[in-house]
Amino acid sequence: MMRMPDEHEVSTAARNVEGSLDAITARLARLIYAHAPHDGVFSQRIPGLYVSRFSRTNTDYVKTFYLPSLLITAQGAKTVTMGQEIFPFGRSQMLLFPVALPIAIKAVQASYSEPILGVRLELNPQKIAELVLKVYPQGLPPARQRSSGYVASADPGIMDAVRRLVDCLSSPGDAEWVAPLVVEEILIRVLRSPIGVHAAEMGIADSGVQRMAKAIAWLRDNFSRQMKIADLAELVHMSESSFREHFKSVTSMSPLQYQKALRLHEARRLMVSDSTDATTACRLVGYVSASQFNRDYSRFFGSPPKRDIARLR
Repeated sequence: MMRMPDEHEVSTAARNVEGSLDAITARLARLIYAHAPHDGVFSQRIPGLYVSRFSRTNTDYVKTFYLPSLLITAQGAKTVTMGQEIFPFGRSQMLLFPVALPIAIKAVQASYSEPILGVRLELNPQKIAELVLKVYPQGLPPARQRSSGYVASADPGIMDAVRRLVDCLSSPGDAEWVAPLVVEEILIRVLRSPIGVHAAEMGIADSGVQRMAKAIAWLRDNFSRQMKIADLAELVHMSESSFREHFKSVTSMSPLQYQKALRLHEARRLMVSDSTDATTACRLVGYVSASQFNRDYSRFFGSPPKRDIARLR
């Protein structure tokens, strides 16, 4: 007969796994620190990979726009807000969001001696579609209630795969040839994780998530144009009421709120990167009224355009 492990053995095994996770996470933190020379977010030569370091806590949220991504924290803690949903997450945790979203980030546990150290990996729906058939050969289990994001503990397998991906940056050959294989491993491990069903929906044709991604792609390409909800609903073959419901569940905001966020982020980019004046940026992103643009911008970013851009520069 097979002998069942006693309580002591189970406890010892659990401690070994926890110790392994701590060691892997510490090694990942050291690698991130090496590739993030100072506070900020740094794009790496592996496509879609970013590392970040932040040494101070924030009293206000920092607003940005991310494509569908997986975020992993190796040290410190932060809070991410998407629409009306708030997601606290920290060391050895992962945050998944399946569609492109305007998000707000606040560092809540950070110092110069122990900064927040994190990795962001942009997710490719086509690659996920290829892997879903292998991970779920019998079909996708029904998803729980949808959200704009999903937080879960990252097990040692996921953390070690992310560590090896960042370690590929140390060798040009590894970054070119090995990194794509490690990315595939990370995606497989995420698909097999407790939040895997939500990641899988990115690659399932005609899933609610993929339909919303199609509507979001149209909004991102046409943010300066007038939008009709009925036209977007028709684009994704849904009734208007069903479209509104699905869009809100996936993004935690209405289509109009999403479009406004897109316009304001683009206006900010134009003013910072292209030195466009506020009046021109207002017009280019689709605003008719400059005063309305200034009000919306101040509410969204916390200060009027001129002051906000001066601070960023």
